[in-house]
Amino acid sequence: MAGIVLNNLNLKKGHCLELTGLIPPDAKGFIVNLGKDSSTYVIHFNARFDLHGDINTIVCNSKADDAWGEEQRETSFPFVQGAEALVCFEHQEDKLIIKLSNGQEISFPIRMPVDTISFLSLEGFELKSLTLQ
Repeated sequence: MAGIVLNNLNLKKGHCLELTGLIPPDAKGFIVNLGKDSSTYVIHFNARFDLHGDINTIVCNSKADDAWGEEQRETSFPFVQGAEALVCFEHQEDKLIIKLSNGQEISFPIRMPVDTISFLSLEGFELKSLTLQ
């Protein structure tokens, strides 16, 4: 897996993971995965500029034991190639609230029970800061 991989993240319910970084000027998209490990994602957040037939679309999904769930698509797209981006993932009891830098919020259901999110991977995103709140 290319990009950054972090284990033992310790994102508990009620807390927020804030990521700030730079999107490369030639990016086709970028990915943030949060979950238990590389085969179990509570969320696969995929911002697509021009990728897999999608233009300026955010695709969210989950993955359990390497099996993908149902995609959730969002057409409000605040990201710009070559610009800085901020994404905050708030871990709630039954969902994640994803807060974007333009004030948009996306609600994504937690499809598998998990008390603590311990795994993070990033692709296509030049991380500047990571904050747990």
